[in-house]
Amino acid sequence: MVWLMLTGDADANRDANGRCLRCRQIYENEEHSKRMNKDSLMHAPEFVIKPRSHTVWENQSVRLHCTLSGWPNPHVVWYKNNVTIDPIAHPGKYKIESSYSVHSLEIDSSVPACDSSPLTIQKHACVPPPPPHASTDPNISVPPVGQVSEYGITFKTHIVDTFGVSFGREGETMSLGCTVIIHPNLERYQPGVEWYRDDVLLAPSKWHQMHWSGDRATLTLTHLNKEDEGLYTLRVTTKSGYETYSAYVFVRDADAEVEGAPGAPLDVRCLDANKDYVIVSWKQPAVDGGNSILGYFVDRCEVGTNHWIQCNDTPVKFARLPVTGLVEGRSYAFRVRAVNKSGMSRPSRTSEPVAAVDAADREEPAEGVVPGKPLELEVTEATKNYVVLSWKPPGERGHEGIMYYVEKCVSGTDSWQRVNTEIPVKSPRFALFDLAEGKSYSFRVRCCNSAGVGEPSPPTEATTVGDKLDVPAAPERVVATRNTATSVVVSWEKSRHAKDLVGYYIETSVVGSDTWEPCNNKPVPGSRFVCHGLVTGETYVFKVRAVNAAGISMSSQESEPVLVKAAIASPAPPFGISVLECVRDSMVLGWKQPAFVGGSDIIGYFVDYREVFDGLEGSAVFPLQVCDLKENKKYQFQVRAANMAGVGIPSLPSNTFLCEEWTIAVPGPPHDLQVTEVRSSSLVLLWKPPVYQGRDAVNGFYVDIKEAGASEEAWRGINKKATDSKFIKPPGPRNGKYVFRVRAQNNAGVGNASEVTEPTLAETKAGTKEIMVDVDDDGVISLNFECSAMSAESKFVWSKNYEEISDTERIAVETKGSKAKASFLAPGEEDIGVYSCSVTHTDGASASYDLTAEESSSDLSSGIVFCFFRSVIPLKSELAVELQEKGRVRFWLQAEKISANGKVDYVFNDNSLSAGEKYKMNFDKNTGVIEMIMESLTPKDEGTFTFQLQDGKATNQSSLVLIGDVFKALQKESEFQMKEWVRKQGPHFVEYLGFEVTPECCVILKCKVRRRLKWPESHVLVRSSCCHLFHQISKKDAGVYNIVLKDDRGKDTSTLNLTDQGIYTSAIKNNTRALLDSAISFSDRIKSGVVGEQLWLQIKEPTEKDTGKYAIEFNDGKGGLRRTVELSGQGQLPPDALEAVLVLDSYVFLPDRARVKGGLPDVVTIQEGKDLNLTCNISGDPVPEVTWLKNEREIVSDDHLLLKFESGKFASFIITKVNSDDSGKYSILVKNKFGTESGEFTVSVFNHPEDMFLHLLLLSRLTVFGSLITPPLSLYTSPSPLSPPPLLVLSWSLQLLLSVAKSSFFTAPPAPPPPSPVLSVLLSSSFTLSQPVQFKPPSPLKSFDLLLIPPVYSSSSESIEFRL
Repeated sequence: MVWLMLTGDADANRDANGRCLRCRQIYENEEHSKRMNKDSLMHAPEFVIKPRSHTVWENQSVRLHCTLSGWPNPHVVWYKNNVTIDPIAHPGKYKIESSYSVHSLEIDSSVPACDSSPLTIQKHACVPPPPPHASTDPNISVPPVGQVSEYGITFKTHIVDTFGVSFGREGETMSLGCTVIIHPNLERYQPGVEWYRDDVLLAPSKWHQMHWSGDRATLTLTHLNKEDEGLYTLRVTTKSGYETYSAYVFVRDADAEVEGAPGAPLDVRCLDANKDYVIVSWKQPAVDGGNSILGYFVDRCEVGTNHWIQCNDTPVKFARLPVTGLVEGRSYAFRVRAVNKSGMSRPSRTSEPVAAVDAADREEPAEGVVPGKPLELEVTEATKNYVVLSWKPPGERGHEGIMYYVEKCVSGTDSWQRVNTEIPVKSPRFALFDLAEGKSYSFRVRCCNSAGVGEPSPPTEATTVGDKLDVPAAPERVVATRNTATSVVVSWEKSRHAKDLVGYYIETSVVGSDTWEPCNNKPVPGSRFVCHGLVTGETYVFKVRAVNAAGISMSSQESEPVLVKAAIASPAPPFGISVLECVRDSMVLGWKQPAFVGGSDIIGYFVDYREVFDGLEGSAVFPLQVCDLKENKKYQFQVRAANMAGVGIPSLPSNTFLCEEWTIAVPGPPHDLQVTEVRSSSLVLLWKPPVYQGRDAVNGFYVDIKEAGASEEAWRGINKKATDSKFIKPPGPRNGKYVFRVRAQNNAGVGNASEVTEPTLAETKAGTKEIMVDVDDDGVISLNFECSAMSAESKFVWSKNYEEISDTERIAVETKGSKAKASFLAPGEEDIGVYSCSVTHTDGASASYDLTAEESSSDLSSGIVFCFFRSVIPLKSELAVELQEKGRVRFWLQAEKISANGKVDYVFNDNSLSAGEKYKMNFDKNTGVIEMIMESLTPKDEGTFTFQLQDGKATNQSSLVLIGDVFKALQKESEFQMKEWVRKQGPHFVEYLGFEVTPECCVILKCKVRRRLKWPESHVLVRSSCCHLFHQISKKDAGVYNIVLKDDRGKDTSTLNLTDQGIYTSAIKNNTRALLDSAISFSDRIKSGVVGEQLWLQIKEPTEKDTGKYAIEFNDGKGGLRRTVELSGQGQLPPDALEAVLVLDSYVFLPDRARVKGGLPDVVTIQEGKDLNLTCNISGDPVPEVTWLKNEREIVSDDHLLLKFESGKFASFIITKVNSDDSGKYSILVKNKFGTESGEFTVSVFNHPEDMFLHLLLLSRLTVFGSLITPPLSLYTSPSPLSPPPLLVLSWSLQLLLSVAKSSFFTAPPAPPPPSPVLSVLLSSSFTLSQPVQFKPPSPLKSFDLLLIPPVYSSSSESIEFRL
């Protein structure tokens, strides 16, 4: 946005100018109508001046005129041979104009000629009378040519998505395509689509394939040859007009089969085909391979075969050769090869097929007449290799077809020699070979038939054997001028006195290289050519060579060097003129810079203005120098930009602005909005603050966005809070077109919005690059940016926080070619900010880099820079070690930020390590992971490992000490992992040999292997599981069992020692238990188990149904053992008996047996985070061994779980700060030589008190041994938030063999249970007291405790009275 302040006065008489102009136009229209129709009646068309006949020469344009009268204005149609002339169907050839009553037809210079004689052409203009219903409106005019509508529709054609200048190589396939938009879009409407090369219409062939998909036209060149080089034009024609698009296609030579060989000839054609010979012509290649071309070989191939025959034994230098020896009536194709001293070129493209026939002499001859003399004998071609004669048949002929004899004579003699002595020729043309170069000859021809030989024709003039066509002279005055960033226009003066010129070849060379490359591979006519494909910024010289059939001329002198860059032009008009501030007699204007600056910096602007009178614009346009504007007057403005090429065209007139002083409190609109750094998902918007601040200073900005083309209601704010910066990076845009506006804010409020930006397409353009950060070996931090789309005038502009950098003491900027570098001379925290770089005279090439603090930046390189600022490389993890497959040892660490220039030194015991067989080093600079891998550890590897990091000036290191037991454990584990990997390479055990007892009391030895094995017949093979079955295990089966897996890859061994007392006993016990389990149906009420070497059976809540005889059976393989015990319910233990122990043969009372006397609860419910401390009494002589179990697995003491056994009497169980993992079933096992006993309890951990469903509290435990114990009766209630009816909980239990069985009474009292050794009142289950309940406790219990527990959701605590 550019702004300017204007001042000036308006003339008082300017308001009449507009009115005068309008009145003048109305007056002229009325006068014209009066002259054309004085009587206001309809008049038939009449020629006032008729078109006259013209006689013109070929290539001369002609213009036909006529004048008509009639009212209404007649419609004029031009005809040729009674066929309507349609300018649309022949674009460029016909031009029809109508101006008032004068009508004209202009015919371009492509008028056909007839025998090169004057041409007479007569045109007729027919003027049909108007129809009866024709309008008499005097304003009716003739529809303009080119806008003829079809079915009342005017089509508008646009060609978009076009192809550019293209480069290909021989043998490749190339496609050219354009998207065609026709409005309105009608279904099934087929426009005319034509492709041209060098203004020659292309027809579909094997070389050219056209395709029209309905909206896209495509031309495919299936096999490129140099003949395909040229200017390609797409022409799309509708009834309303046509549109064209053109671009040049260059075709380079294919790689030579022999190094140094020339390029292939091109444009092979057959000029003169008859039944005796065919003249083949071609064009010389532009590339000679570095050596002069010695000549050319012509090959022929009969159509329908693939057999090529060389036509000439020696190479010919002339680019034309008569080929003889053809079979009359057959068709042939030809090709040409060039040769130099290095070798033969590739063959040219095959010519079009041609037939060896003669179309002349089709009239029926007279009978029996000797033919007369041939007519018009002449030498058509004369070279040093051959001479070509042509003539016309005689008027008198014989009965049969005539033939000819050709005779020659050396000049100065009278000796005629017949050339074709054996066979006369049939065609009126003949090529003579083997003539002596330099001699002069005369020629004559005789006709013959069966009637005889006629008289000879008059001899030709003496013809000297030699090339009549000379090689053209070199062109002159080669001038190269700038065109675009990649092309140069080369013009020259044509070769003088050149005959039969084919065209020109242009060559170019970079100044100082002395290497010349062809610009075109197909000769171009004319004296001007655009050379494409050049490198921007390079300096080139050019030279030109002329080509005809005789050869290629010498090169012209070199042109003056020219720098390849876009030619400058005057800039495009500015736009978006707006008022930024207005006072009484002046305005501050702003506008947007031109989209096209003309390839040169804009050096200034010219501003014009005009005063507006009552909505009519004044006719005067004043320059910028006008003094003052007048208050309360309306003005319009226009702006012109200027650069070195001149002043551009003015902008469109601005809106009408009123010159009055602004007094509003809010600020004016921001200006100079620019969109930069456009990507697919982001962009940056820049702006300048408003010129008019309002009542207070501006303190923030709001940015709005909407999609281009959306309604005004679609505006939405990007920032909810005003930003004080003058740039913003919107987070939202993604793959669409958007527009933006900015509003300024001060304490008084938010001002008017700025001018809307131009629509911006959010996409990442091809070749877009970002700023890269780099740190060199000296620690110098630099920002680097590269732009591949630079022009000669392009400059890199570096900014910090989008303000141009001017402090050269902190940052040094260096530019080299298309790369720019900004280096920090003394980096510090003050250098934090957003750095951007833009390139002038490009299509918005720009990028930025955010140097923010490390903690707020996710960009890796940004963190690296600030590591250098702090001189320390941060680490995510210190040096650590881990084992990998095969026992390999991996040392690794991870750095948070490190650049691509970061380095790592690996040190062991102050010695530097390097990569090799023992050490493998990896450094992933993207993730910052650094690792060193060792295949194995040896005793020599014991010591300290250190990784030393360096990134510029920033450093860091991390060490790991591996000595003593730590190193030995790591080495042992590494060796084990290596052995495991080696073992698993062959057949190996997935599960080692073990045993299992089945429900059928069988013992199975089994293992799992990875490969299939062959076992003895007594073993069973199940997939990858191998097993051995013992139907009845006994002592004879005790022993050591081995199994070996082995093949060519290795072996593995598994051993099971069944002689070990523990393993064997376990197998026996499991087998015994299986026998026991098979006889009794077990459930939660009836269980069996093993404690040490004792077997037990537990019955919970025994009833009368449980009475009877119980038996246990053992089997050792030879015989069996059976023990029984009877449970009648009538027996009673002595008072001094501690317990009844079930052994194999009888009840035995052991006073010194190890036992748990009490102190452990059944259930412990505790809140998470509390400490649990339980103690029980242990007795026995000798002092028992104490083992604690959790979920039937042994546990040991640690910091969290403390297990103590003190004075041989007290066993303590302590858990500090319990958690949910501590929940489970615990048991204590005591053992001495007289026996074993266990005690069990359950720990339940909850998170919060309200999470408890029911707290079970043990209030009293009574143990009865024949005497009555009466504890006090207690009644409890538990307070809680809610209050349903309280719960009354009672229970009793029968304990056999260290097991507590529980039973509850909740309804009518049951029958008294049988007497038991141990009787306890426990809390086990609950019921609700909704009515009085009678309860009769078991005898002999007289007193017991009750617990009333409301659920946790009760709302209050309650007390109840309970009476027994």
